[in-house]
Amino acid sequence: MPPAWNELLDHVLIDAETLQRRIKELGEAISRDYAGTENLMLVGILKGSVLFMSDLMRQITVPHSIDFMDITSYGVGVRESTGDVRVLMDLHSSIKDRHVLIVEDIIDSGRTLEQVMRLLEARQPASLKICTLLDKAERREVPIELAYTGFVIEDKFVFGYGLDLDEYYRNLPFIGVIDPAAVIEAS
Repeated sequence: MPPAWNELLDHVLIDAETLQRRIKELGEAISRDYAGTENLMLVGILKGSVLFMSDLMRQITVPHSIDFMDITSYGVGVRESTGDVRVLMDLHSSIKDRHVLIVEDIIDSGRTLEQVMRLLEARQPASLKICTLLDKAERREVPIELAYTGFVIEDKFVFGYGLDLDEYYRNLPFIGVIDPAAVIEAS
């Protein structure tokens, strides 16, 4: 049984109210930018994007469809990307000639997303852009152009609001910073 989340929390980085306010702003910007556009598709990258995407899509006023991809570059129990990207679940719909907006929970090195972008660009979308809730820009190893960013954060291990710690705590309404000492004790 994993420890209670509050035993692992160092501090709340982004509270629920701040998250929802920023997501509303992102939805308004996306709605403006895609006004009059047909065939907008949001592509959520599982599993971390689920909460963000469900809240974001309710703030987008232009018609759009959704689909999901399950991509991994992490092994079981591994907390840093291995760089070996595997597609566990691919899109169910064609993106040819569609305006595609990838919805991500967090981007750090950019290596995984770089490979996802290459894979999706080969499928000839009308446009391909990225919306991320969190950007760990200081960890970037490859250049990634972000069209929409919720928050730029420091290089801290965060959890909650879709982000997990060993597959737990995604349900928290805020984003918290993990206390490294507590994680070591819990291991």
